[in-house]
Amino acid sequence: MTQVNILDAARAERGGYRVDVSRGERIGRVSSEWFSRPADERYLSLSELFAAVRGRAERSRSRTAESAAIRVEANRDDAERLALMLPGEDVPLVPTHWSFGQLASLVGAPATYLRQLPAPLAGINLQYGLASHRAELVKTLEVEDGRVELRAVTGPDYGRIYDHELVTAVQRIAGDGTGDTRWKVPGVLDWSTGIYNPRVDVTRDTTTLYASDRDVFLFLVDDLNPIEAGRLPDGSPDLYFRGFYCWNSEVGAKTLGIASFYLRAVCQNRNLWGVEDFEEITIRHSKFAASRFAHEAEPALTRFANSSPTPFVNGIKAARERIVACTDEERTAFLRKCGFSKSETAKVIETVLAEEGRKPESIFDFVQGITAVARDKSQQDARLDLESRAKKLLDRAAT
Repeated sequence: MTQVNILDAARAERGGYRVDVSRGERIGRVSSEWFSRPADERYLSLSELFAAVRGRAERSRSRTAESAAIRVEANRDDAERLALMLPGEDVPLVPTHWSFGQLASLVGAPATYLRQLPAPLAGINLQYGLASHRAELVKTLEVEDGRVELRAVTGPDYGRIYDHELVTAVQRIAGDGTGDTRWKVPGVLDWSTGIYNPRVDVTRDTTTLYASDRDVFLFLVDDLNPIEAGRLPDGSPDLYFRGFYCWNSEVGAKTLGIASFYLRAVCQNRNLWGVEDFEEITIRHSKFAASRFAHEAEPALTRFANSSPTPFVNGIKAARERIVACTDEERTAFLRKCGFSKSETAKVIETVLAEEGRKPESIFDFVQGITAVARDKSQQDARLDLESRAKKLLDRAAT
């Protein structure tokens, strides 16, 4: 290969393309989201998702109050009803399950235990905690939806990035996310044939656009334009396409983050197969979070969406061509020099031999062997450590 070969969309229209998912990393983050989301958290387009999270934000307001001035109300005749009254307000705020846990954590009370108590007893404990709270100030997020709910309770310096701001950033590059641009909800791998079909109807079962009362998660791919980056042992093209996922929580349940990568396939339960060049940035909701999102995260997403795959393909090509070991002694010495233990070294070499029918010679061979071993690790920390070392090797080949 001497140049990037981006296969035309017509090939995809003829029924998809063959991929080799035995290579690269397997990432289950999207699959975890797919498994856990009920029907009312699944959206069929970015415009539908945006309307939901934007409408929620428009009905919300945020304010800061002195913790000691907040009054907890509980009725002895209703053991499950608890509400908060903020200074100068006569409308009670009903905490959600999430905000109740935040409030308890903020004042140093065990939320699980308080939820088991009758509301009046839980209220007494919370009231004491608020009155003696050293931070003195808390920031609330409230939404009016028939009643006024307390969606979040944080410290006064919490830097809120609203979910709709992230969705808007994605819409700028992906339109509706359903095929009106090159970025869309992914297709499905047919395990019986090894063919990845990028053209699948977006339904509640196949969508990768999610939002709940506490977060938003989106996964999109450019799978109508596969990229050829070298050849497989049988001479067929090694095909990839680009993808990214991002997430946020405007109520403090998680950071804001964006992950970009190249991958070979997405299966029916939304596992990502054959992932290479995985990059991730996260932004905590600290005081300057909104500024960091505007100046770092959103531009990074746009750069990836509009970037050429040439550096990636050239890196793969360089890794394939860079021979670093031709004998068993050289293979062992190379991996041990890279920090692998004796048992890890033997396992990597055995894995390449089993999967490729030959022992590793190039950096690319070793990288594929390391990631294959990582896939079999049950402990996440061990798997991530191996994948990180594989990526460093690949990066070294490109320099």
